[in-house]
Amino acid sequence: MADGGVVDGGDLPCGETDREPGPSDSLRTFGAVMQALREHAGYSRTEFANLVSFSKHTVESVELGRRMPDVALVERSEEALGNTGALRKASQYVTRGRGDVGLAAWFRQWARLERVAVSLCTYECRLVPGLLQSEGYARAVFEGTVPVAPDSLLEDFMARRMERQRMLFERPTTPFSFIVEEHVFRRRFGDPEQMREMFDHVLELSAPRNVTLQVVPLEAGLHACLDGPVRLLETPRGQRYAYSEGQQNGRLISDVKEVSLLCQRYDTLRSQALNAKDSRGLLERLRGEL
Repeated sequence: MADGGVVDGGDLPCGETDREPGPSDSLRTFGAVMQALREHAGYSRTEFANLVSFSKHTVESVELGRRMPDVALVERSEEALGNTGALRKASQYVTRGRGDVGLAAWFRQWARLERVAVSLCTYECRLVPGLLQSEGYARAVFEGTVPVAPDSLLEDFMARRMERQRMLFERPTTPFSFIVEEHVFRRRFGDPEQMREMFDHVLELSAPRNVTLQVVPLEAGLHACLDGPVRLLETPRGQRYAYSEGQQNGRLISDVKEVSLLCQRYDTLRSQALNAKDSRGLLERLRGEL
């Protein structure tokens, strides 16, 4: 969910593979722009592929609208083709078609960074974070969305949401930190059994050593993150990005000073929240009260 922050493509590995999407108008348009800029600069596909450290097949697939452009490819192409900004801006509006169903347009750039981040931090005050949601909870969230999504899309949304959670298990050396307000877990949905499943799911996903869940208790009072939810990550090259989200929009933040401020707020809140052990104890008590 990003509105156009500039991302350093070097943070994505050259060999990263991505499921090739079905063609969409935006993919074809982006590919045509990239091809036109390449040809104007006088590079063959092979020459350009070597220049940006991607395979000729990848360059061809992107130019023909068959593949989603990696952030790394966009950035290296910009550098090779004069830094006009055209590819960066165009990449913000690229969609896969059904391949990106379930990811809002403004979230896609963040999702790409998320896949290679060496650490991820999430503060949430509205709902259980997507990476921790049970299937029943996620379905209730999607079913309550306005406008109402058709059943066919709902299943795609669900599949995408559950697929993202695999990160917690597939990347056991990546630290995941979650800070969530207590009232989020007290908000009722469905029946008691669905609530219990939600608590069980959160407790299971937050059990691995690389995952830390802290709850901000109701009695903690006012704190530094009252401006709203925020996510933070660090890339393999040590760069830090933030992401904030509101009604029908999201913003990827790359400004060093702004990201530093948000990191300070997150660290301050971390000291005010319950520790991981006490947080699990609270969730277990809330589950027992159902």
